[in-house]
Order: sequence, then C-alpha cells, then structure tokens
Amino acid sequence: MIQDVDIPIDRAGEFLDFLATGIGIWPVWLCPIRARAADAPTFPLYPMQQGVTYVNFGFWDVVLDPRPRPPGFRNRLIEQKVTALGGVKSLYSESYYSEGEFWALHDRAAYGALKRTYDPANALGDLYTKCVVRA
Repeated sequence: MIQDVDIPIDRAGEFLDFLATGIGIWPVWLCPIRARAADAPTFPLYPMQQGVTYVNFGFWDVVLDPRPRPPGFRNRLIEQKVTALGGVKSLYSESYYSEGEFWALHDRAAYGALKRTYDPANALGDLYTKCVVRA
C-alpha cells in the first residue's frame, strides 16, 4: 500500500481513527500543509480548498489480513474515506477509482486544456490511465 492524502485539519482526527481501527497501518507520516491563499491561482488537478489547513498523511507498508480480499480492498476504503472527509489523494498513490469517480474528483476540462496545449499528439497518455489503470 502506498498512500499520501491530505485531510482538512478539522477532520484529521477522524481520519487517524479510521486508519487505526479500519486499516491498521503504522507508522503514519503526519505533516501540516496549507493550501494557497484565497486570492492565489488554483491547481485544478489537485483540488485543495484555498486558505484551508490540511494534514498530510503518508503511509507505505503491507497490511496482512487472514481473509482473502480483492485487489485494492483497503485502498478503496481509504479513497472513500478521503472523499467523505473532503480530502485529496495524491496522484502518485495507488489508486483504484472507477473512471467516473476519478474525473468527478479531478477537473477533466482543465486537464483536457493542458493536454491539448502540451501533449496534442497524446504521446504521454491519459491521466486516468497513468494513475489508475494497471497494465
């Protein structure tokens, strides 16, 4: 499991409890991070609320379970919890979103504009495919 998520500070305690009781992964990296000032440009592919303090949770390890689970079982629980708490998941993290879920969280129109400008021949592939689809 490789995860890096940002949770609004007022919901960070809930996420830490979820990690302890629902996932069982330790150690966990905790680091405060603040989105840019309210009047600064936004980053549409990493939609943090401007002016809000978040806590970054980083955790990387194997979680053993005596019961068979489908691939990404705990990752899906984490994705659902991050979304429910208004958090953001780093794009390099292991992801198991459906394509619809992924684009509901990331500004597809903004991505398309960047793609048309910087990669019009699609040499670099699609963001969803790179972040979620496994070869």
